[in-house]
Amino acid sequence: MAGRPQRRVRLYHLLLLLPFVALWVPFYNRAEPSFEGIPFFYWYQMAWIVLTVVVIMVVYHFDHRTGGGS
Repeated sequence: MAGRPQRRVRLYHLLLLLPFVALWVPFYNRAEPSFEGIPFFYWYQMAWIVLTVVVIMVVYHFDHRTGGGS
């Protein structure tokens, strides 16, 4: 399209696929190992909430450092 800036997908953007792959149900559909009495099924998902925030922060940082943002 004319007048529309082209955006490149950089390798670090592929990090955004990690949460989608990691949260595919067959990877964590079990009760053991439990953590503090919490079944694996639940604490694994909760851990990925924090890890997803970290992944997004890393991609955001690299995107703005290389001029990919804005």
